[in-house]
Amino acid sequence: MQDLAVTQRMSEYSSMLSDLSENITNEDLEQLKSACKEDIPEDQSISITSSKDWFSYLEKNDKLAQDNLSYIEHIFEISRRPDLLTRVIEYRTTVLKISEDEEIDTKLTRIPSAKKYKDIIRQPSEDEIIKLAPPPKKA
Repeated sequence: MQDLAVTQRMSEYSSMLSDLSENITNEDLEQLKSACKEDIPEDQSISITSSKDWFSYLEKNDKLAQDNLSYIEHIFEISRRPDLLTRVIEYRTTVLKISEDEEIDTKLTRIPSAKKYKDIIRQPSEDEIIKLAPPPKKA
């Protein structure tokens, strides 16, 4: 049973990377590579020509794994890509079952601002909506 869960998680992880790849244009890729230039030597950066190459490089260099997403969260944040960041957070909270509250105790603690992106996308509940009083009647 354990193997099935691991296989399913790997599949979800691959699916997330594939989804992210589809949303990264060549222009985006240049920006992302630039955002991590301290971690990717220039000679190797040149050989990274697709987002799949980029993810593969990060995995080989222990910057990315199915349970270690903090690096790409950071890169997506500084590259101003809340859409990609939100997808990673979704994966982390639904597949890895690591919520914003729990992650304080884990190595995934990284982005306080990721929460703000998530809050922008999430619709407020009835209790959170501020109801304004009707305007006063004119005498």
